[in-house]
Amino acid sequence: MSLILRNLVYWLVLALVTPLFFLALFLTAPLPRRMRHVFGESWARFLLWMLVHVVGLKYRVVGAENIPATPSVICSKHQSGWETLALQEIFPSQVYVAKKELLWIPFFGWGLALMNSIAISRADGARATRIIQEQGRERLSHGFWITIFPEGTRVRPGQHGRYKLGAARMAQTLGIPLVPVAHNAGEFWPRNAFLKYPGEVTVVIGPAVMPTETSTPDSLMQQVEAWIEARQREIGGVGPFADPEERRARLARTAAA
Repeated sequence: MSLILRNLVYWLVLALVTPLFFLALFLTAPLPRRMRHVFGESWARFLLWMLVHVVGLKYRVVGAENIPATPSVICSKHQSGWETLALQEIFPSQVYVAKKELLWIPFFGWGLALMNSIAISRADGARATRIIQEQGRERLSHGFWITIFPEGTRVRPGQHGRYKLGAARMAQTLGIPLVPVAHNAGEFWPRNAFLKYPGEVTVVIGPAVMPTETSTPDSLMQQVEAWIEARQREIGGVGPFADPEERRARLARTAAA
């Protein structure tokens, strides 16, 4: 019952404050981009505060020292809605590469548009790559980082989607680092779930993968994918929605220790 009440409070406050935050965002639309981002990022930080202090869903970051000093491509595992909030607090100001249909979602989608997201359609095919590179270059010129979920959609804990090459192509073309990010948020906030569960999400930031003259998008993404999936196996198996195999593996490691 406590879990349900905590979540009801979270959703009620979310319903009340979201229109206010996004009204402020709409009113600042004519202002410079950085000023608009203040309101969107404040909304994300407020929701994270609610998750911590109302729901009891905390998080810890491992490897923060690996965050580069210059704008980069954030290449993150995608398991839930949690990371779309948390990455905005963990990293500098950023824009997302998002599915175009998300822009139609009331408030959230409109906010994505006002915060300069790079919107692409699955039907765009090769054109989507050109859009990502052209708009990515323009966003970087304003000092924004680029966040891409290379699997393209949310993947359940313990599952492994196909890593697409858009992030690696952008990094190779623009000569900027790829920063791999692993986390286990989906074990506490399942996809499309009303209830979020208390616990501690672990976020691991890896050493930046820097393109070279001899690297290719395939080789860059292979490095990122291998690193992320290895970390996923290390941090998985702790939450109420953990993959059973990852949970058994964690128990076995604990028993062996």
